[in-house]
Amino acid sequence: MNHSTVAVLGLGAMGLPMAARLAGAFAVNGYDISEERLRLAEDAGVRRHDSARSAATGADAVLLAVRNAPQLDEVLFGADGVAAALAPGAVVILASTVGREVIPPVVERLAEHGVALVDAPLSGGPVRAGAGDLLIVVGAEPAALATARPVLERLASTLTVVGDAPGDGQALKTVNQLLCGVHIAAAAEALALADALGLDQERTLAALEAGAAGSFMLSNRGPRILGAYAEDGAEVLSRLDIFVKDLGIVGSAARAAGLAAPVAAAAEQLFLLGQAHGLGAADDSAVIRVVAPERRADG
Repeated sequence: MNHSTVAVLGLGAMGLPMAARLAGAFAVNGYDISEERLRLAEDAGVRRHDSARSAATGADAVLLAVRNAPQLDEVLFGADGVAAALAPGAVVILASTVGREVIPPVVERLAEHGVALVDAPLSGGPVRAGAGDLLIVVGAEPAALATARPVLERLASTLTVVGDAPGDGQALKTVNQLLCGVHIAAAAEALALADALGLDQERTLAALEAGAAGSFMLSNRGPRILGAYAEDGAEVLSRLDIFVKDLGIVGSAARAAGLAAPVAAAAEQLFLLGQAHGLGAADDSAVIRVVAPERRADG
């Protein structure tokens, strides 16, 4: 695929750095509803398009960075849907977390156009996306994976093929998001407790990171959790309402499997409360403000 064209649809917090990373190796078309994001993409070497269908026309691979299942359906099969614009043999790479149950009908409808779905949800955040350091878990038929692999390998430092069926990637990402959501909620509670006990939160965070309680999410979200009390909050790198969606997917999957997931359910409630208090568009680190609305004056 050295001379192939990749279309990136959705140039948000993850889509834009992925498009910029891919532009170093492929011809990349980009589309987003935001004019500002289109300008930033153009500055990064991405060819801007004014519609999703225009961006996808002639592409060998289409990378979708959508927020949820309704957006996925709209971008593929809506009024400006790209499925009909793709040539047989092209692949759609789904980088988003939408849930396993969404995948079978999408696979069936794409097959009518001779297009395969590569189920490849990812994690790692915008900085790692721009550096090609993402974790990507994949469920895809071997032929489709072979077509998509150069794109995925450009973005991932860890590429794990879960199975041959689209939906397998979503299943593993659901498990991943259970842990991530719980870890963020637990980190927020721990740092709120440190403050309530009169401890310096920055020193507490440093001590926790160095010990057995340390984790990637603690180190990644910890500084942003403490920044959540600033006037403008922490920089938005992952919206709080994304975890409302993702932990909802976790809960649905657990119920369908007949499995109790009480810790995930408790974390989901914290994020739901955050959304109810108007923090949905804030960084997910703002969940600490659900536990402790204000930081101690002497903190």
